Amino acid sequence: MTSSGARTPGGPRAAGWAPAVLGAATVAVVGFTTPWRALPEGAPPVAADPARDFTAEQIARSQAFDAAVSPPAYLSLGLTLLAAGVLVATPLGARLLERLRGPWWARVLLGVLVVSAAVELLRWPLGVWQEVHLRDYGLSVQTWPSWTADRLKNIAVRTGLTAVMVLAVVALARRFARWWIPAALGASALTVAVSFVYPVVVEPLFNDFTPMRAGPLRDDLLAMADRDGVPVEEVLVADASRRTTAVNAYVSGFGATRRIVIYDTLLKAPPGEVELVVAHELGHAAGGDVLYGTLVGALGAACGACLLYLVTSSRTLRRRAGVPSLADPRAAALVMGLLSLATVLSGPAQNLVSRQIEARADAHALDLTRDPAMFAAMQRRLAVSNISDLSPDVVERVLYASHPAIPERIAMARSWAALNGLPEP
Repeated sequence: MTSSGARTPGGPRAAGWAPAVLGAATVAVVGFTTPWRALPEGAPPVAADPARDFTAEQIARSQAFDAAVSPPAYLSLGLTLLAAGVLVATPLGARLLERLRGPWWARVLLGVLVVSAAVELLRWPLGVWQEVHLRDYGLSVQTWPSWTADRLKNIAVRTGLTAVMVLAVVALARRFARWWIPAALGASALTVAVSFVYPVVVEPLFNDFTPMRAGPLRDDLLAMADRDGVPVEEVLVADASRRTTAVNAYVSGFGATRRIVIYDTLLKAPPGEVELVVAHELGHAAGGDVLYGTLVGALGAACGACLLYLVTSSRTLRRRAGVPSLADPRAAALVMGLLSLATVLSGPAQNLVSRQIEARADAHALDLTRDPAMFAAMQRRLAVSNISDLSPDVVERVLYASHPAIPERIAMARSWAALNGLPEP
């Protein structure tokens, strides 16, 4: 135990094996459990072709929308990386935080607030720019006050989580020489806790949820869930129409907090298409995807805590950042910068795995409903309503694509139909 971040000989060296083991375990678990092939090997390949399912006008609209919203998105990402680089590679963040007064823990919390506010202030015009495009294309129906309120709530949630993590790191560094051990355990526990409480604490901040009203559609959905062997007490409807015209559904939480949520905008679609969307979400529930993602995330978080210890053990890095040790409240800026970099750098790998899991859920929906024609129709509706990117380039696919492109999903439905001897949609 130490009171000022004193280092025990061999501390970083002793921690060296931990991220290696945890990292190898994470890669092994992901590599062996990710469904790299959604359909059986006998499924014939079908090429994705936007021109086969969408008109020239729809394709042009998708391309125009992508061209409009990409600049603010890329600039926002660049600004995030720039801010993180400044906090990690220069003493500017530490100099800003050294002006703060009060107990060390208050200086850490206030430091997180100050740095977050400065970055978000720089990002705010980019958010306005993107919102203007969403309104121009009819996707957003929010007023500026409601948009501002939602954005502030989103910032508050992110800042709160960041404050908890940074405060924990500094507190552990002040108390333990090998703080990576409790940090790894704490990071894992926090990941699981957030996943469990998010549906009942955070999601209601942005939407109101009501049980789907009694009727044939609700009965069909619950019967389908029962036939699929997925226990579902209720299907909830979110009042997304107060913000957007886009259609969507999702599953979140697990155990007592697992829920299948449908946007109220989706209820305008034919019942068969709504059932297919829910069948896709049942695929996530049947596969335990939320729990799986949480456990893998917990493993990755533990690995990240160990890596943070190793990286910040570098005297050169701390000197550049103007931080004598992580026990110093000024280290909050350095930790924030490293957390931000880790989030951006881990995104492509998360998107890669997510696309495979989404493809498996699509295959599950097809197996459950055995209606590839309706599946294709539903995907076309999603693409047109949400103005989806029908042919994302490599950079967009790597950075942002958590789902397969719509033409790829329709192509899989055609492959599934051929495999099962049904007419190709």
